[in-house]
Amino acid sequence: MELSDANLQTLTEYLKKTLDPDPAIRRPAEKFLESVEGSQNYPLLLLTLLEKSQENVIKVCASVTFKNYIKRNWRIVEDEPNKICESDRIAIKANIVPLMLSSPEQIQKQLSDAISIIGREDFPHKWPELLTEMVNRFQSGDFHVINGVLRTAHSLFKRYRHEFKSNELWTEIKLVLDAFALPLTNLFKATIELCSTHANDASALKVLFSSLILIAKLFYSLNFQDLPEFFEDNMETWMTNFHSLLTLDNKLLQTDDEEEAGLLELLKSQICDNAALYAQKYDEEFQPYLPRFVTAIWNLLVTTGQEVKYDLLVSNAIQFLASVCERPHYKHLFEDQNTLTSICEKVIVPNMEFRAADEEAFEDNSEEYIRRDLEGSDIDTRRRAACDLVRGLCKFFEGPVTGIFSGYVNSMLQEYAKNPSVNWKHKDAAIYLVTSLASKAQTQKHGITQANELVNLTEFFVNHIQPDLKSATVNEFPVLKADGIKYIMIFRNQVPKEQLLVSIPLLINHLQAESIVVHTYAAHALERLFTMRGTNNTTLITAAEMAPFVEVLLTNLFKALTLPGSSENEYIMKAIMRSFSLLQESIIPYIPSVITQLTQKLLAVSKNPSKPHFNHYMFESICLSIRITCKANPEAVGSFEEALFLVFTEILQNDVQEFIPYVFQVMSLLLEMHKNEIPSSYMALFPHLLQPVLWERTGNIPPLVRLLQAFLERGAGTIARAAADRIPGLLGVFQKLIASKANDHQGFYLLNSIIEHMPPESVDQYRKQIFILLFQRLQNSKTTKFIKSFLVFINLYCIRYGALALQEIFDSIQPKMFGMVLEKIIIPEIQKVSGQVEKKICAVGITKILTECPPMMDTEYTKLWIPLLQALIGLFELPEDDTIPDEEHFIDIEDTPGYQTAFSQLAFAGKKEHDPVGQMVNNPRIHLAQSLHKLSTACPGRVLSMLSTSLNAEALQYLQGYLQAASVSLL
Repeated sequence: MELSDANLQTLTEYLKKTLDPDPAIRRPAEKFLESVEGSQNYPLLLLTLLEKSQENVIKVCASVTFKNYIKRNWRIVEDEPNKICESDRIAIKANIVPLMLSSPEQIQKQLSDAISIIGREDFPHKWPELLTEMVNRFQSGDFHVINGVLRTAHSLFKRYRHEFKSNELWTEIKLVLDAFALPLTNLFKATIELCSTHANDASALKVLFSSLILIAKLFYSLNFQDLPEFFEDNMETWMTNFHSLLTLDNKLLQTDDEEEAGLLELLKSQICDNAALYAQKYDEEFQPYLPRFVTAIWNLLVTTGQEVKYDLLVSNAIQFLASVCERPHYKHLFEDQNTLTSICEKVIVPNMEFRAADEEAFEDNSEEYIRRDLEGSDIDTRRRAACDLVRGLCKFFEGPVTGIFSGYVNSMLQEYAKNPSVNWKHKDAAIYLVTSLASKAQTQKHGITQANELVNLTEFFVNHIQPDLKSATVNEFPVLKADGIKYIMIFRNQVPKEQLLVSIPLLINHLQAESIVVHTYAAHALERLFTMRGTNNTTLITAAEMAPFVEVLLTNLFKALTLPGSSENEYIMKAIMRSFSLLQESIIPYIPSVITQLTQKLLAVSKNPSKPHFNHYMFESICLSIRITCKANPEAVGSFEEALFLVFTEILQNDVQEFIPYVFQVMSLLLEMHKNEIPSSYMALFPHLLQPVLWERTGNIPPLVRLLQAFLERGAGTIARAAADRIPGLLGVFQKLIASKANDHQGFYLLNSIIEHMPPESVDQYRKQIFILLFQRLQNSKTTKFIKSFLVFINLYCIRYGALALQEIFDSIQPKMFGMVLEKIIIPEIQKVSGQVEKKICAVGITKILTECPPMMDTEYTKLWIPLLQALIGLFELPEDDTIPDEEHFIDIEDTPGYQTAFSQLAFAGKKEHDPVGQMVNNPRIHLAQSLHKLSTACPGRVLSMLSTSLNAEALQYLQGYLQAASVSLL
């Protein structure tokens, strides 16, 4: 694409259309942009538009499109074409920083993100000038520019907070510190001075405080991995200023907004984080400053109001105290009973109260409430921080703290009992306090794994939780109902099983509650209970124990999906999946109604898929319905196809990218259920599966390969007869996959199915070419994964076509090649093969080469006979060789470049492991003994003399054991 006005105009029109609410206009525009994004100059056209367009909406749209383009395409993936040409890459890096700094804030943020994506790949090696360019801008004195640089630096360096330690990371951080630490410190001091100078100028203070927040965030990132020498030497400057900022209160920076945190709150929150980092990680160096920070943060907590805008500040301040009280060094600060009482009374209890804002979120923004409360999302709540502080204090002072709080809990419950409808919040706080007191260690999977011995959880459950859940109306006191359900969920390992069984009908009943939070928690609690393990690794709650409730459980779960606000509730769908999995054949009578409801839901959400977890569990539930029903009645597969194929066709025709990998997995499952020939409905689809465009998307590859394997397993004969012209297309797919290090194993899966199932005459003409392609790949890039797959393939080929055919095809490509493959690949590498079936294939294949290949006995290949036998005995007896060359450690098989739809494996669509050797050979060791016996009968004396002269003693001993087990001897 030329950098011309005409192209700018075209691009403007299409960008406008992508904002259109009408999918008929929006979708084609998105498709057009997708089709041109590979063209040279496309990113430069976008940058030109966001710089020069007269319309602000186009500027913003171009900046977002550019950022997403960079996200998808900047990363260079090995073995895949470079999606952005080199000249465009150079031009982007040359222009993006000045463009970002001169753009308005809304666009600056998008470009700043784009720079950090490019930086993640190219900085420092391929973009060394980035740092210098950024540091030089600090001198400009223009805070719009400086904040742009700080924002970019923050998005670039914040990954240091969660990267694993490595020499490469240290080198990069050192490079950044050398160039950045001093200018950042000078900027910090200068900005603080400017704050004093402009103390009465509100608009100047806003800009300066925005800078200070970013500087404080950068401080956190640069100090996270280790304490840099520079910051240790300058600790006085940073900590003194941080401390004075914590205690600063400027009326001009106070906001009237009760919800949104102002700049002052955000800065103080970040400083609390920075202080907590130093207190936790660098306590020795930080010791001189700690007491004054504890005092400042304590005062902050006691004087800060209950408004929502202070939530982040308060939770970070409490987290600071929590991190301090857990360290043995600082234990003395908290030992005094009065101090503990004061912390409990002034910090913990007030921050556990259920405020009006929480009630509002519970009712009107339930999704956010659930995310914070159940999943522990990034948004730290006051309650969570207070709970962490209780846990921290219990580490050294469990007895006194439990004692102080027991008094609070009892008085709160008494207040509630006086007038439940007015005082229900007291009970809510009491439940929360008991929960935080009792829980020492918690995991998402198992709930509480360690509990405080001083709290009787079952007694509290029976006296205070169950009565709420047993009350006649499910819609009364929804917050307390949600608390009660959450209590069951959290303490499911501590409460005895009989109490859990009593709770199940109560939870099923609460699926009907109008409150989104209550019916979501009920679904989630059921799902967690159904996954609990009892003895013998079976589920704790059995299908038999659930029998009386099956109908009401399924009815209420599906009804819950029709309640307002829950039409795509992932917790309910996950509970449906888990119920199917637990109940197994008990659900068969309800399948007709269930599958109708699931397909209607699938059709509805496929119009605009927006909840990936919900969608995943929905497809899992469909797979379970198919598996459970067809296990009992294989003929039922047809009725599932009738129910699902219309929706599937629509998904494939409308190219709903998120759903296509799932559809292929469900179709594979259905096709694998067929015992006879492939139905014509599937054969009509077969040519479409070979279209190159489908294979461009990484997420499609594993399910498509599996679907093609199902076609080959069930209908290789039909393909050879009715679709022989498609075989080159099938091999074309293999050729594409084999060329990629990430997907070569998928190519081998496909090739193995072709060799195993296709009639030999249908692939005769292609065989030699297949081997040539494999050898080319071996020469160009030989990885451990490729070699393992290659070994399994040649042994499978040997089993299918015979050892002689294998030797002949090798030697027809190049004389004596068979010997080279044995010597250079099979003998030295066979130990690397892993997996039972794979090892068995290799053992049977090598046995055939040893005993059914005449050239092995009377040509120059004979010298390889003993080393090959020794390698085979090694495969049986030695541990697997799982060493991987250093440079290969980071080839991630399922690594999806950019942000395409990643492949999501459906657990319940899992494929049974297939053994191509099957009944032919049960025990490969005995098979080897019998085959050697047969060979020694054909040429008496030869085998024994080779063994006695060349095979090492240990291997010979193993071999004698095999011969004894098979009751045969060698002649």
